[in-house]
Amino acid sequence: MKLFTYFRSSAAYRVRIALNLKGLAYDSVPVHLLRDGGEQLAPKYRDVNPAGLVPALEDNGIVLTQSLAIIEYLEEVHPLVPLLPQDAVGRARVRALAQTIACDTHPIMNLRVLKYLKGPMGLSEEQKSEWYRHWMAEGMTALEAHLERDGDMGRFSYGDTPTIADCCLVPQVFNAQRFEIDLAPYPNVARIAANCTDLPAFKAAHPSVQPDTE
Repeated sequence: MKLFTYFRSSAAYRVRIALNLKGLAYDSVPVHLLRDGGEQLAPKYRDVNPAGLVPALEDNGIVLTQSLAIIEYLEEVHPLVPLLPQDAVGRARVRALAQTIACDTHPIMNLRVLKYLKGPMGLSEEQKSEWYRHWMAEGMTALEAHLERDGDMGRFSYGDTPTIADCCLVPQVFNAQRFEIDLAPYPNVARIAANCTDLPAFKAAHPSVQPDTE
């Protein structure tokens, strides 16, 4: 397998965690999101992913895109070390937590959005940062409320083994810490992230230890 990745991409980080949890070997193919205007926008990479986004996963001659779709594919093709619960309600709960991050929160704070805010929209660096902090707080508040209300937490977001929800939660917490956002209002999120980052699979996926880390 080949994973087209960027060390600081949240979406690629999710897939790295899932691959590691399942014990699947892969080759990293770095795609630098800033160099030369963004290598993801070059025709060579557009042939891999027409959307010009990372990650993309090449496996047995096929190319898959979108982090959650890739993780669900891995779940179906490599069911050992499951990342979804066995029951329908549990699977729906885990997917909802994952999508709260991957669909509702992360996309509007992504690099291409932030670049557009500073470029064509003419926002200042402080205005861009305020946008980021606002939507991070909105997403974290919703995630914390779901975790508290649903009552499915254990050591991790759902029970005592990592799930797809944790594959999404940890990169989002990394982003929050990178931008010095206080996690005190989100104690469950912070606790779960700490439990995850103690595990080898999460440590090996961390941006600081990737081949393309700057």
